[in-house]
Amino acid sequence: MEPVFALQQAVHYLDRELAPSQKIRAFQKAIDVVVEVGPTEIAARAAAGTLTDLDGIGKSTAEVIVDAFDDKPDGYLARLDERSRIPIGEGAPILAALRGDCHAHTTWSDGGAPLRNMAETAIGLGHEWMVITDHSARLTIAHGLNEQRLVWQLDEIEKLNEELAPFRILTGMEVDIFEDGSLDLADGMLARLDLVVASVHSKLKLPHDEMTKRMVMAIASPHTDVLGHCTNRKLVGRGRPPSEFDPEIVFAACAQFDTAVEINCRPERQDPPEELLELALEWECKVAINTDAHATGQLEWQPFGADKAVRCGVPVDDIVNTWSADEVLAWTASHAA
Repeated sequence: MEPVFALQQAVHYLDRELAPSQKIRAFQKAIDVVVEVGPTEIAARAAAGTLTDLDGIGKSTAEVIVDAFDDKPDGYLARLDERSRIPIGEGAPILAALRGDCHAHTTWSDGGAPLRNMAETAIGLGHEWMVITDHSARLTIAHGLNEQRLVWQLDEIEKLNEELAPFRILTGMEVDIFEDGSLDLADGMLARLDLVVASVHSKLKLPHDEMTKRMVMAIASPHTDVLGHCTNRKLVGRGRPPSEFDPEIVFAACAQFDTAVEINCRPERQDPPEELLELALEWECKVAINTDAHATGQLEWQPFGADKAVRCGVPVDDIVNTWSADEVLAWTASHAA
């Protein structure tokens, strides 16, 4: 195995297990060092045991490189793969029916992998399509896309679709919901996108009634197709409490305007909690099982959402990810009709 490929696989597995960012950056730095130094010197240093003399190569990254040269089947990379694998549980029937992912980020905003890498990984997972939903401009911390950068991304997607067919990359954006419920992108640009995920990322502690109104106004937009991570909670580290809103009103609005409720599969989110998902189902809301992936390894997180969908009794036909790309496009087009 080539050392660069082995290190890239390590990054994939680390992302899959949501490893600390500094650990992932160390492996990404090692990739840069290996490319810069070149294969001849890397091979010589691997044989001599002097890889860690290079700035940017540590004990773990050196072990991956040496194992790659030795084709070691039970080395660091194999152990990392086994440790980070996501078990297929009770959601297996739904997981088998999924054909795409409606929420994924790339290096165009705050993702860790280029668009092509995300698409090729989705193909490897057996998906027929994916929606690229990088952040909108207001989320400056995530390097959100302004209109000009979005146009450039649309051009890249068009070229990749010609190359990767029959797999399809659908155009999209995770659009920030402003405090007044408006969306962080002009109507003309929103209309050009195949699918829009609308999410709250700021002022998460708005009073109950204000947050409810904010969300309902966004849901009512003819451009909104999916309501992203509706409670905004975080379950790891210091955590973050859910935002306060009236779920009956919000899910009633989703049902009325045919907006899907996202099951966000990120391990630190698992949003919405099951009691809210069950309430959304009482309103007969459609559901999208989305990874919210920011790296290739995170595209493998759909089992978390599939398990929750089974536990809550989500009908398979109401999960938009089980539809073909054409069916998804017909559904989103109906909102703007």
